[in-house]
Order: sequence, then C-alpha cells, then structure tokens
Amino acid sequence: MGLDLRICPSCGDRADRPVVDGSTLECARCGHRWPFRKLPLFALTGPSGAGKSTLGPLLAARFGGDVVVLEQDVLWTGALRDDVPAFRAAWLRMAAMLHQNGRPVVLCGTVAPPEFEPLPERAFFSDIHYLALVGSPESLRRRLRARPAWREWDEARIEEMLEFTEWLRKSADELGVELFDTTDVSAETAADHAEKWIRARLP
Repeated sequence: MGLDLRICPSCGDRADRPVVDGSTLECARCGHRWPFRKLPLFALTGPSGAGKSTLGPLLAARFGGDVVVLEQDVLWTGALRDDVPAFRAAWLRMAAMLHQNGRPVVLCGTVAPPEFEPLPERAFFSDIHYLALVGSPESLRRRLRARPAWREWDEARIEEMLEFTEWLRKSADELGVELFDTTDVSAETAADHAEKWIRARLP
C-alpha cells in the first residue's frame, strides 16, 4: 500500500480522479484493488484573525499525538499561491497520507466546503467536518490591523475578510459548518469547545 493514494502500488499509474469503493481503491489502468484508511478530516476554518493559529498549538498539546494538527498556510507558497484548487488538493493528499498512519488530521486554515467538496481527493475521507471560528467586525479589524507588516493586511484586504465572514455566517447552516464566536472568549475556552467538537466526531 502506497502513501500517495493517487498512485497505484501495482503498476505505478497516477490517477487524476481516484476510483474509490468504500475504503478500497481501484486502479483504472490495471484493475488492482487495495485497502486504505478512510478517516474523517477536521477543518478548523473561519476568517483570519478569529483565532485558528492560536488554537492550533493548544489542540496539538491536548491531543498528544492521537490527532495531527497542521497549519494550512505552510504550503501557501510558490506556484501553489497562483493555483488555489491545486493548493487545496495538495492539502487533501497530504492529509490522506497522514491518515494512513492511523491518525486523524485537524487542518487549521481559511477554507469553505465549496473549495474541498468538489475535488477528486475528497473521496479519500469518510467525512470532512467544518468548525468555523468567527468574530465581530470590530474584533477582526483590530486583530488584523495589529499583525506585522510582512503579513500585508491593508484595509482593502481586511474588508474582503469581513465580507467573507458575513457570507460564512449567512451560509453556515446550508454548508454544514458549525460556528463558534471568539469575540469575547479566552483562547482556552475556544480550545475547550474545539477539542470537545473534534472528540465527538473521532472514529
């Protein structure tokens, strides 16, 4: 069984669109079938400034290796910055490879279901659960304005993020996204909520 689930371990062909039957993959070229671990993926999402990066280390410490917590922006570099679907697909492939080690992944980063659900790599997961941290416009503006200059948060970009937040609040029920408002809560309280939310959905 290979770690990159798009590559057939028998003939080496790489599938652009994997053929999945439950937790079994099938090579469209040679017909070889092999099992894989099909686990849920946890997307800790929401607008920038709502607290995702703060919660990541707290959750990693609380789960103690039983769950892998990753920061999405680490791959926001090079050619992937110019091809957002490829960026999303790369993360799904990475998470699926980590799942083959038997540990579910919590991916911290701004993403919405329409960006993950249509991708071919979505078939590698039993579910993708979405928990979105949100905040009031005033709190998000304050936090983003306080960020260092290298993160390039000018006023136009901040307003775009506030528009995304408003869209997320209005669309959450339809998209199947759970919201948690961090405006007036401590990081520990937010981590308590996220930990409980993840544990309730673990296999």
